Amino acid sequence: MQKGQVVKLDRGYPLVRMEDGRLVRCEQAASLLKGSQVRAVVGDVVEATVPDGHDKGIIESIAPRSRAFVRKDPTERAVPQVLAANFDRVIVAQPLADVNVRRLERELVLAYETGATVTVVLTKADLAESEEHVAEVRERVSALVGSDVQTLVVSENDLSSVEAVRALVPPNTTAVLIGKSGVGKSSMVNMLVGEDIQDTTPVRNRDGKGRHTTVSREMVAIPQGGWIVDMPGVRGLGMWEADAGIGAAFADVEALAERCRFRDCRHENEPGCAVRAAVEAGSIAPERIASYRVLKQETEEVRERREEARRMRGEKASDVRKKPIRKGKPRRKR
Repeated sequence: MQKGQVVKLDRGYPLVRMEDGRLVRCEQAASLLKGSQVRAVVGDVVEATVPDGHDKGIIESIAPRSRAFVRKDPTERAVPQVLAANFDRVIVAQPLADVNVRRLERELVLAYETGATVTVVLTKADLAESEEHVAEVRERVSALVGSDVQTLVVSENDLSSVEAVRALVPPNTTAVLIGKSGVGKSSMVNMLVGEDIQDTTPVRNRDGKGRHTTVSREMVAIPQGGWIVDMPGVRGLGMWEADAGIGAAFADVEALAERCRFRDCRHENEPGCAVRAAVEAGSIAPERIASYRVLKQETEEVRERREEARRMRGEKASDVRKKPIRKGKPRRKR
């Protein structure tokens, strides 16, 4: 039995870097598949055996995770899907010329929920109309994510911007890079590494968008730095136990909600609603409140579906293992 870490996941078979440096394609032990809902993902520390004459190693156990990036499984009604484990930072990538605010808010919620440090990186700045446009978009995104969260702009024509991103992943740390397909994640990884290790496709002239190229989750070593997990563009970002993440991503809204007359205020037509008063005063955008409501409702619906599934299985509340309580709020430091 030897310890190792999952460094790549594709075709369902984890690639494990063993303690002795070997890279071994592994399958999961039958005992893991039958007795647990845990499956090895990129970043997991595992114990594996490599039987003589066997074409693959066997993952026998998975160590407890320091943190995990989790979304609701898009193929199931109420099942979590872990995409990566044991990382220090989440880097959210958005194309500077076409920032999707609604998606960015959702990405921030899931990133904050992990408890890791969160950074937003605006990619493809070389396609911007002007320096004024770059500054305007950066200011707008910074206002959305809050002053405690670093917002960087990266351009392949500006080596200092690449170095600023590289500084986010010092030695002995791991960062997870998330973003929709075509936002330039693979190009950014290539810039950080200094060579073309990830396939990319040319962007379209009309909108600067590219085609999805990364098809597996993989830990990539950054020279003189740590590791970055380049994940495929994730279309579905369903909420899963995201109350803490929503509270961090929408701290301004929740602070206002504390001043509402009623504790169960839905911020619609109730009298004494501080949130609605802020919208009417123009101090907070109505679109932001609408997004907040959608995400809160989605999280509540997932919670109700999980409870319904538990009842259908005949389980009691005491049978369900409680999630450990995270002390304090998710970090929003640089």
